[in-house]
Amino acid sequence: MSEELHEVRLSVNGVVHELRVPARRLLSDALRHDLGLTGTHVGCEHGVCGACTVLVDRRPMRSCLMFAVSAVGSEITTVEGLTEQDGSPEGRLGPVQQAFAECHGLQCGFCTPGFLTTITAGLRDNPDPSEDEAREMVAGNLCRCTGYVNIVKSVLRASEIARERR
Repeated sequence: MSEELHEVRLSVNGVVHELRVPARRLLSDALRHDLGLTGTHVGCEHGVCGACTVLVDRRPMRSCLMFAVSAVGSEITTVEGLTEQDGSPEGRLGPVQQAFAECHGLQCGFCTPGFLTTITAGLRDNPDPSEDEAREMVAGNLCRCTGYVNIVKSVLRASEIARERR
């Protein structure tokens, strides 16, 4: 007996996609396997590590805890959608991406997409965080490589870059 498929329309990075998915298809799986957006990483599959974080209506959400059918009607932004559209074919790096590159905020890179999306939302809420606020902003994402020092530096630098671009 095959599982019933549901037609869903997902708006991802500004593009509407029509998919047929099982009711229990996780948003992370729909993004990665159905849409080929492999920037969203799946680590723990329990919502603990934050590697799968995407923005759903501009808010960070663990995509491994959300069904794709639950995302209908929402605007989803993955790490692939964080570049700024500046007229160039691929856009330029967003402030958080640029800061991670400048401050060496990544090592293996597995957790990075979740940090980038989380920090992007965090800086919308608090565009000029203190160091303690930057640490709090990333507290829900796990990194096994960096020790967080350069990630916190990246948050603070991203805030500066965003101010410079205004």
